Amino acid sequence: MPEKVFSLTGLSFRFPEEEEKTLTDLSFSVLRGERLVLTGPSGCGKSTLLYLLNRLYPDNCDGLVDGEMELFGKPANDYVPGEINHRIATVFQDPDSQFCMPTVEEELAFTLENLQTPFAQMEPRITAVLERTGLAQLRNTIIQSLSGGTKQRVATACALIMDPEVLLLDEPLSHLDPFTAKQFVHWLEELQQASNLTIVAVEHRLDIWGSFFGREIQLGCDGRITADQNFTPRHPFTFLKRPSAAQPATALCAKELSVTIKDKPLLAPLAFSVRRGEVVIIAGPNGSGKSTLIKSLCGIFEKTTGTVESDRIGYVPQSPEYLFLTQSVQQEVAFSGASTQTELDGLMASLRLEEIREAHPFAVSHGQKRRVAIAAMLADKRPVLLMDEPTSGQDAAALLELFDLIDQRSKEGASFLIVTHDMEFAAGVADSLLLIKDGKMTGKFQAYEVWCNEELLAMHHLLAPKGVARPAESFA
Repeated sequence: MPEKVFSLTGLSFRFPEEEEKTLTDLSFSVLRGERLVLTGPSGCGKSTLLYLLNRLYPDNCDGLVDGEMELFGKPANDYVPGEINHRIATVFQDPDSQFCMPTVEEELAFTLENLQTPFAQMEPRITAVLERTGLAQLRNTIIQSLSGGTKQRVATACALIMDPEVLLLDEPLSHLDPFTAKQFVHWLEELQQASNLTIVAVEHRLDIWGSFFGREIQLGCDGRITADQNFTPRHPFTFLKRPSAAQPATALCAKELSVTIKDKPLLAPLAFSVRRGEVVIIAGPNGSGKSTLIKSLCGIFEKTTGTVESDRIGYVPQSPEYLFLTQSVQQEVAFSGASTQTELDGLMASLRLEEIREAHPFAVSHGQKRRVAIAAMLADKRPVLLMDEPTSGQDAAALLELFDLIDQRSKEGASFLIVTHDMEFAAGVADSLLLIKDGKMTGKFQAYEVWCNEELLAMHHLLAPKGVARPAESFA
């Protein structure tokens, strides 16, 4: 019988400021070498469960734990803070939250220093993990200059350099382009088979994983286990193709726009325009310049050359907490004062924020944070809205609501530029695709031109969407 890596009996968890438990009466075990996926709606406690398994909670928060949990056959409370972390490595949903050092090499060295690794062993271990993860060329790169997807790969390398027995992954594919995501799953498969690594992952997009997982635990909205079963591979959810609402009038026009930071060209001169009511998907490989483009459009990155002509622009970043200014979700959504109370209530209901309206924006799940930021920008009624990975951390029902809101607002004349790696979502919502690679714009295309062009797809690390005709009534 394989060793039990985790064993939970009647485990519950509650944050002290909350009346309701986040997790309730969880009982299950995980055996060495298992590949387990945790699923369930956004905000149901999946990430909280990961943080209990690695002892981040309650060692580093004031959470209240009931029940029993054993790690490697030993009561969890018997471990001193930090003792378990060289055996259980974690890759968080927001990779920025776990970086301490400026460059990739220094971050890996810092991880080894915390493990008291002899200096002579550091360089070969760093070289080996960089080669294993395909990051050797980024060894001396400043981490904060990397794209969100590349940061995710660096965070994974930092976890693997510890030679852990267990790897906890919180939506590891959410920032990866489709091609890189498939590579990641294939690479993880080889790693797991070679080392008998135990893998526990939180994931919404299960289709890319194929048959990787052997077991699935589903959590309900109340933080209870609703199913513990063999994993069944999923087909991607697809959306009805919305009719275009684009109008002849121009909402945004970029001319000879380029960005160079510290003598490093990030974006070559490009030009394009967006019509009023048009939905444009910005797509391309990780690190190609997608986030740089939308940051330059809204003025976060200073333009080196060129101009941007547009009405008021709203922006939802990859890390939505950078926008938050208030003490509650409802205050955050209402902050601009541009919408009536009736409109605010409708937005809150549509994006499933009613149940967390009194919560602090920093205290909700990552997926909920994104929905709060999206609601705040929609409430501000900006005529042009830029979104960087808005589908990350969202369950299927939340994606459908986002799809409907974009459809509704575009018909009212709002224009959207959306960075996403979710090609099924893109296929449903896009009028056009703006493709970028290596900091250069390949072109702006009608969406249907891209889906049937294998050369364009391969060149930009994209996979054709599986279809666009599943009816919305599936969620009724």
